[in-house]
Amino acid sequence: MVKANSQMCNYSFGCICMYRVVLEVVQVLQKCAANCRIGDKIVIDDASIDMKESTNVCLYALSSLMPYLTPLSRELAENDWMSKVAELSCGDGGVKFEVTRIKK
Repeated sequence: MVKANSQMCNYSFGCICMYRVVLEVVQVLQKCAANCRIGDKIVIDDASIDMKESTNVCLYALSSLMPYLTPLSRELAENDWMSKVAELSCGDGGVKFEVTRIKK
């Protein structure tokens, strides 16, 4: 455990994951293979899925959302377009997720 920027981190090179990312289903436009429903959540904390707080983790959706998760979990510049991402969709567009970033 390393203290970086007054935060405790598990990384020897400093703290890089400064936000929890909550992906909550807000719209289901077509049948979902994982039977996602409005209100289902995927909670990302550091490099892990928080299974205690996640309610339905669809691997198909997760694979299409993966490129966004690392930048969304880090501190971003105010003018970075990623800091303004509020909604993401799974690969086939059938399920829309609201994105909430919670500063740690």
